Amino acid sequence: MNLSHFPSPSYILDQDALLCNLEILSDLQKQGGCSFILALKAFAMPSAFPFIRPYLKGVTASSLNEALLGAQDFSGEIHVYCPAYKDTDFYPLCDLGTHLTFNSLSQVERYLPNARGIGVKTSFGLRVNPEYSDVRTALYNPARPGSRLGVTASELNGSWPEGVDGIHCHNLCESKFEALAKTWEALKANFYSQIGKAKWLNLGGGHMLTEPSYDRKGFVSLVREIKQEFPNLDLIFEPGAAVVFNAGYLVTTVIDVLTSKHRPVAMLDSSFAAHMPDTIEMPYMPRIRGASTTDVSNHCYDLGGSTCLAGDFLGPYYFGRPLEIGDRLLLEDMMQYTMVKNTTFNGVDLPCIGHWSREGGFSLVREFGFQNYRERL
Repeated sequence: MNLSHFPSPSYILDQDALLCNLEILSDLQKQGGCSFILALKAFAMPSAFPFIRPYLKGVTASSLNEALLGAQDFSGEIHVYCPAYKDTDFYPLCDLGTHLTFNSLSQVERYLPNARGIGVKTSFGLRVNPEYSDVRTALYNPARPGSRLGVTASELNGSWPEGVDGIHCHNLCESKFEALAKTWEALKANFYSQIGKAKWLNLGGGHMLTEPSYDRKGFVSLVREIKQEFPNLDLIFEPGAAVVFNAGYLVTTVIDVLTSKHRPVAMLDSSFAAHMPDTIEMPYMPRIRGASTTDVSNHCYDLGGSTCLAGDFLGPYYFGRPLEIGDRLLLEDMMQYTMVKNTTFNGVDLPCIGHWSREGGFSLVREFGFQNYRERL
């Protein structure tokens, strides 16, 4: 892979790696008898949808815009969930969505009777909070104390709203199988009678099914166990990160090298804050091809982003040789939560978007400039 062939900065989808992930997910669907749908909040790249459509049953949308994108560019089932619905969005979402999940009992009471009265055919669900999660970062933990996401067992008090067909539970983030198994135990402990009445159970996203160490046999076994215990229950999962795990890059260029009493800083033409916000919010340090975060015998640098935000940097990274102006860097696993969260803060350009495969090489999908910045203001 010759990095000089790519624009800088740019997000590059690795089509070969994407298809490998999709084959894994397709096999798990068949073995378990469950459904996978793409979580657009994690990855929404219309030029990639033709590769994904043959493998997944549809999409999950968290807004009217995502639902419109799913309807226009993906097709299949559209599962909708918003923490709260606006009057102006709710009925258009019913028209688009095959499934729609409420976040609270008050929203059920506000919208469901009228929706049923006018003949809305959408299958309605209710999000529940199992009060369990393995996610340690509070910002990403939907089940943390005081969470506004989902109804607890104590709120239901053994009841279930009439006309609600499904249960939605999302409490994981890049989690292993063991967290799913514990989630199921928490759901059974808190919502067993409600599960028995439901037509479908959506166990959300956060399942890193394509990560090599994920216990896929355990996943299939658990899904079959659930299906055996509740044979009339459709099981749905919403992978986002798992679809594009290790399936893309961010290519960036060193445009200056600063000396510092602390350590040198290699300034980039991309921004962690604007183009890779999860690196600061989560936080985590992305892998960089040819670099290490542990080999202190090598040349040490912080990497500086292109905005004036003081915290727009990451490090330390260790390289086998000194970095120079013009060097290209390849940041790995950069498809999830990048394009969907990036901004033009400081007026920085958005990275270009492209595809790459071993057989077809590189193709540019889109590039951005002033007009894209101007339209967002």
